Amino acid sequence: MHRPAQRVGRAPRLTRILVSAAAVPVMLVAAGCSSDSGSDSGSGSGDAKASTGTSSAASPDATANAVRKAAYATLPNPCSVLSKKTLGELVPKGLKSAKAGQSNEAATRGNCSWNSLDNKGVKGSQFRWLNVSLLRFDSDAARGEGNQLAQTYYEKQVKDAQTVTGAKGTGSAPVSGAGDASTAVHYDLKKKEGTFKQQTVVTRVENVVITLDYNGAGLAGDKAPGADDLTKAAEKAAKEVVAAVATANRDGSRSGGAPDRSGAPSKSASPSASASKSAKPSKSPSPSKSASKSASPSKSAVRKS
Repeated sequence: MHRPAQRVGRAPRLTRILVSAAAVPVMLVAAGCSSDSGSDSGSGSGDAKASTGTSSAASPDATANAVRKAAYATLPNPCSVLSKKTLGELVPKGLKSAKAGQSNEAATRGNCSWNSLDNKGVKGSQFRWLNVSLLRFDSDAARGEGNQLAQTYYEKQVKDAQTVTGAKGTGSAPVSGAGDASTAVHYDLKKKEGTFKQQTVVTRVENVVITLDYNGAGLAGDKAPGADDLTKAAEKAAKEVVAAVATANRDGSRSGGAPDRSGAPSKSASPSASASKSAKPSKSPSPSKSASKSASPSKSAVRKS
């Protein structure tokens, strides 16, 4: 009678053991799900942080739009870029004849011209005309760095000087020791008053382009000046203008070429939209194209000879 009772007593205990054993996998599965869920959540959070960090580091304004700031921020007075000694050599009778071109953007563009007539009476006259034009380019996020814009304009000026209508015997050569790039172009231009010997020296120094036009003629029977002498004088003057541009920026205007993180032009004047479109000083003649027109002395000067 006792054995059956023992069997009956064991059954509930065995049942409890089996139930407990069955519960263990369920708990493990639940724990595994909880762990996987936590892992996914943590991974997502890490990805979000990484994504956020990448987004803040790759700011378009700080990288893609960064351009190197232009080296020169201003220009000298174009009528003061040459010494009296140099003017005495180039335009001996025109020291007081300086005429500045009209411009409301003095920090970006400017030009000045001089003319000289040495009247020798019945022996004829010697005429000289000199023009200095300056054009400065600022860096711009959309258009590029100032030096590159200046180089493009420099090349255009040289080409213009080499293709003047009516020019004879055109020749050109690089000028050493003048800025970052410099070319001298010479040609003859015949007018009713005589043959004019034209010299155009185009120079780029950093983000500034200098165009110096110089011509001479022997009028009323006087001998024409030597082209080589005129070229040497023009090249010497161009180097002096380069030095004047550097001097004008020694007061802190020179930036040293640091990157401009804003990508915006400086307050002083962007080669302005007008400069980028025309690339010519406003209300002043384009040096190379106008050289042929301005080569002739005034009517009164011709009558004096």
